[in-house]
Amino acid sequence: MASVTRYTNAREHDKTIKQPHPASPSRVRRLVVETRWLALVCLTIYCILILTTYSKTDPAWSFAIQADSVRNMGGRIGARLADPLLYFFGLSAWWVVLWLLRAVLRGYRRIARLIRLTPPQRQALFRDRIFPNLGFLVLILCSSAVEHLRMYSLRAELPYRPGGVLGEILGKVATSCLGFTGATLLLVVLVALGFSLFTQLSWLQIVEKTGFVIEKIAFLFIKTYRIRQDKKMGQIASTVREEHVAQARVIESPPIHIEAPIVKIPQSERVEQEKQVVLFPEMRELPPLSLLDDPPEILETIPAETLEYTRHLIEKRLSDFGVSVRVVNACPGPVVTRYEIEPATGVKGSTIVNLSRDLARSLSMISIRVIETIPGKNYMALELPNTKRQIVRLTEILGSRPYSDNASPLTIALGKDIAGNPVIADLSRMPHLLVAGTTG
Repeated sequence: MASVTRYTNAREHDKTIKQPHPASPSRVRRLVVETRWLALVCLTIYCILILTTYSKTDPAWSFAIQADSVRNMGGRIGARLADPLLYFFGLSAWWVVLWLLRAVLRGYRRIARLIRLTPPQRQALFRDRIFPNLGFLVLILCSSAVEHLRMYSLRAELPYRPGGVLGEILGKVATSCLGFTGATLLLVVLVALGFSLFTQLSWLQIVEKTGFVIEKIAFLFIKTYRIRQDKKMGQIASTVREEHVAQARVIESPPIHIEAPIVKIPQSERVEQEKQVVLFPEMRELPPLSLLDDPPEILETIPAETLEYTRHLIEKRLSDFGVSVRVVNACPGPVVTRYEIEPATGVKGSTIVNLSRDLARSLSMISIRVIETIPGKNYMALELPNTKRQIVRLTEILGSRPYSDNASPLTIALGKDIAGNPVIADLSRMPHLLVAGTTG
């Protein structure tokens, strides 16, 4: 059994070896095909030239004329070939050029198959030969008839009327049977059918691809238009911005008035007296001020550039909220700085008061105090906390002149006001502070 199997496999192997490979096309065959294709290309170009340069002054078959020179670029042969084509078919003779171009394309594909050594494809007789040629025949005849019926007023250099002799015959027959309009409609349908059979193209595919191309072109125009509009709007916005910036540079607001901060408080006579050394100390009613720490000689103040920047920032933030104001004065103090603002005409003070939290958030501060009325001025004020707070020493208040000039034995020191002036109070005039912890 094993020997029979080996014998069978050996016979199959011999058949495989002896089976001939598909023969490749010979070099002579390829040269013949390529030469025929090149001749067809030359014929197509020659046909285009003789139809393009046709002239009635050249010698032809349809009429006799004596001419020493020929205007046709195909010579006398070209003039005699172009004459019958245009005489029988009119301008529809250009469909012959389309037929030649199709033959050139088919020949090129055949050469490509030979070069790639691919087996030749089996061609269907009706699909590749009869239907295209039948479609071309219908196309050229019906096109000539339509040319005769509808393009009779066409001014072209032809040996006969538009449509030629065949177009005239078919046009008259169709008109006598179907009428002028009916014949035109039927012939147009036959032209479309012949073109479809000749080119093997579906009109639905042609319409779909044409619509796709038109859609792409429309989208391209829309995209280009939108890009141009965006650039135009950007240029307008840039121009407006440059105008605003130039106007802001030209029209500069007047510099803010900055009140000089109180660096040193006027001292009382008691401070000067206590500086002298007492040889014979006596009993005093009050302890000496030397027990307290002296205030620093140099106090750090806010620079004018910072005050000017904060002024512009306040005006900008309020303008963002729709409130137009102008900062006219700045009064820096030890803890807070007061900015006096002048609202524009029609701006209510309650509007600025209601925007205090929003303004504090936009200025990156915890809180802002809004003063609606300043005694003796028609301005409002904003109190902004300083970045660095000054330490108020008790010795500054007790050694000040207002504290020393007050004759009340219940004078107490409260601190400094916004401007840095010492603030004192007479406790005898505030009995509600003496009654601590009781009600009624």
